[in-house]
Amino acid sequence: MSEQERRTRRERLSKLRAEGVDPYPARVGPRERIAAVRAAHDAKDAAALDAERPRAAVTGRLLALRSFGKLAFLVLREDGSEIQASVQPAELEPRQRELFEALDVGDFLRVEGRVWRTRKGELTVAAERLELLAKSMRPLPEKWHGLQDVELRFRQRYLDLLVNEDARRVALLRSRAVSAMRAFLDQHGFLEVETPVLQPLYGGAAARPFVTHHNAYDQDLYLRISDELYLKRLVIGGLDRVYEIGHNFRNEGVSRKHNPEFTMMECYQAYADFRDMMDLVQGLFQFVVPRVTGGTRVKFQGQEIEFGGEWPRLSMRDAVLERTGLDVFDSDHERGLARLLLERGVPRPPTWGVLVDTVFSEFVEPTLVQPTFITHHPVEISPLAKRAPENPRLVERFEVFVAGMELGNAFSELNDPDDQRARFEAARLEAAAGDEEAHPMDEDFLLALEHGMPPTGGLGVGVDRLVMVLADAPSLREVLLFPHMKPEQGG
Repeated sequence: MSEQERRTRRERLSKLRAEGVDPYPARVGPRERIAAVRAAHDAKDAAALDAERPRAAVTGRLLALRSFGKLAFLVLREDGSEIQASVQPAELEPRQRELFEALDVGDFLRVEGRVWRTRKGELTVAAERLELLAKSMRPLPEKWHGLQDVELRFRQRYLDLLVNEDARRVALLRSRAVSAMRAFLDQHGFLEVETPVLQPLYGGAAARPFVTHHNAYDQDLYLRISDELYLKRLVIGGLDRVYEIGHNFRNEGVSRKHNPEFTMMECYQAYADFRDMMDLVQGLFQFVVPRVTGGTRVKFQGQEIEFGGEWPRLSMRDAVLERTGLDVFDSDHERGLARLLLERGVPRPPTWGVLVDTVFSEFVEPTLVQPTFITHHPVEISPLAKRAPENPRLVERFEVFVAGMELGNAFSELNDPDDQRARFEAARLEAAAGDEEAHPMDEDFLLALEHGMPPTGGLGVGVDRLVMVLADAPSLREVLLFPHMKPEQGG
């Protein structure tokens, strides 16, 4: 914004105030939504409008102002809908004419008058009365494209939404997706609840937390990394089907698939196991996707993804074997898997379970484009899941992958308090050895678990990643209205 333009807008603002015009009035007169006016009159030709002589009062932001001497045209936008208004400055009474001459693109207006159609066929409101609703002191960007503007788009999302139609499309799509998710869970008897964001002890995932301090109690608190342990407490308390859609926080890096603040849907169902949760999440996605996109097929970054039908179910062992030819249960093959990682510059992980998970992430995960369930993870990386009866080295767990990303994670929840304590103890040793993401000991949760928790299936779905796929967005930052940004230089 040039200094001259800043001065000009300031001068117009001062002149309006000097003339007794409030540039930021507290009240808006009677009005119709632009979308409603268009719905009522878009199908009518000029002759029909001339015969009916309908009137309308509309409000919106001034996006364009074009003067043709005796006639000027304005474009107003309200909530994604636009309409043209015409002004004959010479026909306006003096105060209205002065107001018109003080307008700038970006101002908010109320326009009242007869609805007509121009020779070019454009539906138009003939402005007989103008009201300034809010003066804009900065111009709108004329163009908002190109790599040079990517950072600014996210820092000033309000401008991005104003001038980038795709940003608005993604915002609306996200809202529909979350509403559909709620509708599905409500229909299946789940109760929406809220659990603490500030927690005296974090847990429910392997991640570094954000730490804050409560002054009144002189107590360190953590922003939650997961809703899991509180939702399980509710199941213990007799709420058999619960869910929460809310923000979690993990003190980790930023990438196209990661943001320190993100939205999760977590749900827990008593008397269910991980197989029941597979059916639930497949049904959830097959309910949400058509309501957001209109069908079961979605195009994402040049790939076509089909959410319909039955999704493949593959154990992590079989998935690694299929991709590498090596069996994670064979000690000789285990050494071969470590060599594969070294060839990619990845040092050998400290335990067998982490080795299996790392090999899977490197060699298998990127290939899982169509919705796929990967089941039976190593117990070492799943401290809250029930052991698989057929193999105590594994747990009853699955992750659902789409477009090479994990979109969901679920367990047959561990409800044996002695086994849970032993897992927490093992994690405490890992933390002492330097693992900053190891799960902490949670005596309060163990106390709750000792009162008895029924067999329970739990599920978490990454809302941001799901929307990313449905919106065909290359990065999480496109689907978060206000993504976390690196501080500006000198900021």
